[in-house]
Amino acid sequence: MFPDSYSSPLHLPFNRTRLAGCFNLLTPDVDPGGEGLLLALQGPNLVFAGPPEQPLLPATTSALPVGKGQDLFLGLWRGEPLRLRILSRELSLPPGMNGAGLTTGRPHLPLELLSLGGLGLQLNHWERNSRCCARCGGVLERLPGEWGKSCRGCGSTHFPHIHPCIIVIVQRPGEVLLTRKADWAPHRYSLVAGFVDVAECLEETVAREVREETGVEIADIRYIGSQAWPFPSQLMVGFRATYVSGEIRVEEKELEDARWFSLDALPDLPPRRSIARYLLDTCLGQ
Repeated sequence: MFPDSYSSPLHLPFNRTRLAGCFNLLTPDVDPGGEGLLLALQGPNLVFAGPPEQPLLPATTSALPVGKGQDLFLGLWRGEPLRLRILSRELSLPPGMNGAGLTTGRPHLPLELLSLGGLGLQLNHWERNSRCCARCGGVLERLPGEWGKSCRGCGSTHFPHIHPCIIVIVQRPGEVLLTRKADWAPHRYSLVAGFVDVAECLEETVAREVREETGVEIADIRYIGSQAWPFPSQLMVGFRATYVSGEIRVEEKELEDARWFSLDALPDLPPRRSIARYLLDTCLGQ
């Protein structure tokens, strides 16, 4: 179900381009009512009907248990109303229903359903964290035609939070800088990444994160592409950079290891669904 490479970061999983022609994102206030389909999420899993080789979104008339809250209208999936349903992790799925993980290295879902599941995770995160006004503590109400909300008390408006993060491939002749966190799969390495800080431009974040995590100085920072990353609400902005100076000094609060790898002896790399792998494949010509 997954290609071996992507021609553009636009086509990476979780980016809206993956849903073109399949899904039209609308807002809860225009729910047409009636029957439709369900985007059912159970923890990090998307629940589908049918066999794993032909997964389908279940109908609202299916035997799925009721959700933890009211179903939320998202838009139209191939012309049919689609609503988000969040299932308790403890529930057993009825016969004919299965779950597929959205965060596994190679999810057994078509790219369109994987990306739809990611969108559902992100909007559910927003719904769970936008019940009260961050300014005065008042109750938030939906804005018509928006995913934003307005406070009954002070009138302030709030919109889904997108958290920008950088990720960067650092190279020097014949080698690439890779890092590893302790909770990753054995032998898995990836790229330096981190959140944008106050009053930073993206390029400043790139240089700071590389310096903080590895002790290395870089230059020639160039933008490559980006990917929506709904775990829970990041925007991963990808760069490449060139090594200038410094010996590796691992920031042990963040990383278990960081080292230079020869292009002829790379470790296990991130899955191809991620912009980390896109940067590696694109910049190293894998």
